[in-house]
Amino acid sequence: MRTRTRLKTLAKTAATATPEPLLMPRRRKGRLVDGVLLVDKPAGETSNRTLQRVRARFQARKAGHTGTLDPFATGLLPLCFGEATKFGTGLLDADKSYIASASWGTRTDTGDLDGEVVERTDLPMPTRETLAATLAARFSGTIEQVPPMYSALKHDGQRLHEIARAGGEVTREPRQVRIVDAAIIGAEEGQFSLAVTCSKGTYIRVLVEDLAKACGGLAHCIA
Repeated sequence: MRTRTRLKTLAKTAATATPEPLLMPRRRKGRLVDGVLLVDKPAGETSNRTLQRVRARFQARKAGHTGTLDPFATGLLPLCFGEATKFGTGLLDADKSYIASASWGTRTDTGDLDGEVVERTDLPMPTRETLAATLAARFSGTIEQVPPMYSALKHDGQRLHEIARAGGEVTREPRQVRIVDAAIIGAEEGQFSLAVTCSKGTYIRVLVEDLAKACGGLAHCIA
């Protein structure tokens, strides 16, 4: 009799109990968008900012870019969406091509026109032929570059450009990069330009500075 009463009580409790909600998997926000979009990144905008603007326009669930361009740089920035992000690493590892313009006679703390002038020289700019000969002799194949302080590389978990903007500086070890092809394509009125095809991780700002230094002068990248 006691067992029967207990069973009735349990049955009544089960019938009146509020069922617990089923745990549904959390849905990710955004649309499923797959493919590669070729974007002409404007000057004054970071690569990540460009990515986020385009991603928001498409309301894409997943997206990534294929390499970082300096804020002042313009040009092709492939953006990968959805399934295309799976082969984005291949684009990151691929060689890149640039056309760069440089101003002779001054060096900036960033290596480009966004920085402050920290050094000047009155030495006249070499001829186009001298620049070309130095470029071919000193900056072909595998070379070493010291990464600039104003870069996205990290030191002890902090971006180098953050350390630099706080007035700090750390020792950077040279890194090997590969110059596949490089040529001077213009030189006049205190400015020169070059076309470069190179491996990932190559800093064109540093190449410009090192080329000028090899010629006994100073320069910084302006485009």
